[in-house]
Amino acid sequence: MHFPLKQLAVATLFAASLSALSSPAFANISADQSAAIVKSFSQTSVTDFRGFLGNLAKGELGKSADVGPAISAFLDNKTLNAEQQNEINRLLGIYTRVKYGKAALETLRELVEIPTFNVDGLPQYKNPEFLKIADKIQALAKSFNLNFRNIDNRVYEISLEGSGNEVVGVHAHADVVPVTPENWVLQDGTKLDPFKVTLIGDRMYGRGTEDDKNGIVVAMYAMKVIKEEKLPLARTFKLLVDTTEETAGDAIPYYFERNPVPQYNLALDGGYPVVIAEKGSGTVMATFPVRKGEGTGAEIIAMTGGKATNQIPSVSVATLVSDKPAELAASLQQAGNDYAKRNGGNFQVSAKVDGKDVKLTVTGVSAHSSEPETGVNPVARMLELIHGVDGKIALKHNHITDAARYAADNWGLDYLGGKLGVGFADDFMGPLTTSPTFVGLDDKTFKLAVNLRAPKGKTPEALKAQIEQKLNAWNQQAKVNVNFAYSLDTPMYRNPEGEWVKALLAVATENLGMPHKFGTSAGATSVHDLPNGVQFGLARPEEKYTGHTDSEFKTVEQFLLDLQIVTEMMGRVGQLPKL
Repeated sequence: MHFPLKQLAVATLFAASLSALSSPAFANISADQSAAIVKSFSQTSVTDFRGFLGNLAKGELGKSADVGPAISAFLDNKTLNAEQQNEINRLLGIYTRVKYGKAALETLRELVEIPTFNVDGLPQYKNPEFLKIADKIQALAKSFNLNFRNIDNRVYEISLEGSGNEVVGVHAHADVVPVTPENWVLQDGTKLDPFKVTLIGDRMYGRGTEDDKNGIVVAMYAMKVIKEEKLPLARTFKLLVDTTEETAGDAIPYYFERNPVPQYNLALDGGYPVVIAEKGSGTVMATFPVRKGEGTGAEIIAMTGGKATNQIPSVSVATLVSDKPAELAASLQQAGNDYAKRNGGNFQVSAKVDGKDVKLTVTGVSAHSSEPETGVNPVARMLELIHGVDGKIALKHNHITDAARYAADNWGLDYLGGKLGVGFADDFMGPLTTSPTFVGLDDKTFKLAVNLRAPKGKTPEALKAQIEQKLNAWNQQAKVNVNFAYSLDTPMYRNPEGEWVKALLAVATENLGMPHKFGTSAGATSVHDLPNGVQFGLARPEEKYTGHTDSEFKTVEQFLLDLQIVTEMMGRVGQLPKL
């Protein structure tokens, strides 16, 4: 998710006024019954869907007043009513999980092992790792008897044809955010390889397991089942695999300059059940020219932060040089302990001598930048700590102390824009959030990004102008050599009308046991500016979104449930008389 959270987007559920305006036909198979069916087939192989239904027909479910007649009618090739069709699509999702769950898990493992992150100076469409994943997806599509097109290595299109002219775009992405390998360590000391799936308990650790290679896999297996079972569809589904969702975001526009835009679009890159609103995503990028340290004392020569603007890391490290490293480390450790105690005690500060240097480390909790409340931002704390000790511990002033002063004065630890005086909120979409994330240093500049997530209530132009005015006023007093660049998208809000969104809502909420209400997300996805664009999973709103974090994971149970839900969704939406 270009949180771009790509949130996460993870959905926040709100008012009953946004519940479905009228109730579609429901499936009567409950989540508990679905789980019981899955368990009953755990030691039994299935060959095809009709055989699966035949086995069910012999059991208690086949004798039920609701489901039994639907199974019988389908097996006898009779016309189904709407409720019976929904029962069959629910069972189709369960069948896909039973039949192909293990194979789908293996495919996810294979995709995670391809490190598809951005490399500076190398376009994604020329990156060998993206060529590799394109070949893998193409081979998979071919083996599934699905049509595949590679649009100039920007977007990979996989099609499942229906009889009508309507097209539903299903959006996922193959690119992932970069990793800091040394940060992929669990609390018990277990070291993880970000580009290998490591199964610990029910958790599959690995970059892309949550964001968003899981979406590619479940969509392709759903298409496979519908294709091989020759189930009729009234419209075509096109899985559009983006390659720049986490970076420039230019691959999908490139595709649509050369191909028709689907009339309906859903992203498997956000939150359940159905997200109809996304905050606008943006950045305040502060660029400080590198300058020689002035004054006396230790000098900070390097600092780390997030690898991307939409990533709150778990660790930030500052490197200092000093004539008295042991004395400096002791002073910084004491100051860090006091600072942590004053500010909640939910993060750690350490200062250690490393040769002739001192490494000052702030360890927090990694999060997607669209959900700063789920993390503890070490970048913000590092910068505020540096500014706070300046004058108490002798430090030379340079570009990094300039950045620390800027961050502490204007953003601090408040991720709601309150310190700068720009905070606001929308009743449905929630508050503006402001998170220091990316840190970049080269021979010429030190860059610090503050990631913005803005709800409706102010236009992007008005908010950017307000932030610019505040920062300019600050710098008239501070006189720091810094340049600011501002970017911000317009928030997305969809009116939740139409049979297709009602069907999406029913499928998700019935399978997940969630309230029958639409949601909102702080994360932006590929459907942000597309017609009838919504998010449809694959993250649960009540759980922390792990995409972009150190030690990203997806549980096996949720992945298999996603496979079940997406298959049911395609069958149901594909067969609706109208959307």
